[in-house]
This record gives sequence, structure tokens and C-alpha cells, in this order.
Amino acid sequence: MGLRSLISRIFGFHRTDIPVSIYDFKMKSLTGKEVDFSQFIGKNLLIVNTASKCGYTYQYEGLQKLHEQYGDKVTVLGFPANNFLWQEPGSNKNIEEFCQVNYGVSFQMFEKISVKGIHQHPLYRWLQLKSGEKPSWNFCKYLIDKSGNVTGFFNARVEPLDKKILDKIV
Repeated sequence: MGLRSLISRIFGFHRTDIPVSIYDFKMKSLTGKEVDFSQFIGKNLLIVNTASKCGYTYQYEGLQKLHEQYGDKVTVLGFPANNFLWQEPGSNKNIEEFCQVNYGVSFQMFEKISVKGIHQHPLYRWLQLKSGEKPSWNFCKYLIDKSGNVTGFFNARVEPLDKKILDKIV
């Protein structure tokens, strides 16, 4: 086994299964409906890995406010993940109910995926490849511009309505 193969196996990085564009992805929503990312062409996107039992879970409220107040400028996409201290143990149905009951989430939420490691979803491989950043915890945020380029990465400490994010979308 060569060095490249070894690194690929360790980090789960397989360039051949990473789409060229963010708009090439098709993923399932929490309810199991396929969402074709081509519908997001020409829109800013804020992609966030989420968790229901995290110290940053309150950020669902800020994400919802961002969606409500700036939905014409940015589309919020949430991706539940159980990668950090098992803080998203529930099923997709449990996650959907939690988000609705506790935060009134109406922005697009997707089925639970892995955002790091050997089982890292191709979307997060693409984000990591394009940004040079990988999620260090729940509620890390990637900003994608209207042309499909990653223009920002914000760690979990950066709130959804932070000036750093708003300045890039407003």
C-alpha cells in the first residue's frame, strides 16, 4: 500500500467520490426527501453541523433567526452529526421533533451524517478540501457564496448572527 492510499484510508479522503461542485450533491432531508443542491445555485449557503445535546445547541435559535431575518440573503442548511462526544444520539425523527418543539426550526435540516473521520460524508470532504478546515466541534459553519465557493469557516464559538457572518452575506 502506497503512502497516498494509507493517508486516504486513515483520513477517509477519497477524491474520486467528491463532486466538483456543491451543486452536484443530492442528500436526504430529515424526513427522507431527496434535496438536490442544484436548487441552491445563485444563493449564499450557511452549512452547519448540529447536535441536540451540546453546549452550543442553543445556536439553533440564532440559526432560525438568521433564516427568518436574512432568508433572502442566505439559506441555512443543518446537518446533524454524532461525531463529538455522541451529542446527537437520536434518530432523524427524534432530531426533527427536538428541533421543532424546542426551537421552531423551519430551515432545511438533513439526515444525520458523519462530518469527520473514516465515515466522513462526501459533502464534508468537499467542504474540507475547499476550505482547508474541518469541524472541530458541533455548530461549525461554512459559508458558500452565490457562485458555489467556500468563502468562510466559523468555529462553534461564532454565533449565527455574528458580525463576521453577517458582513459576508449582507
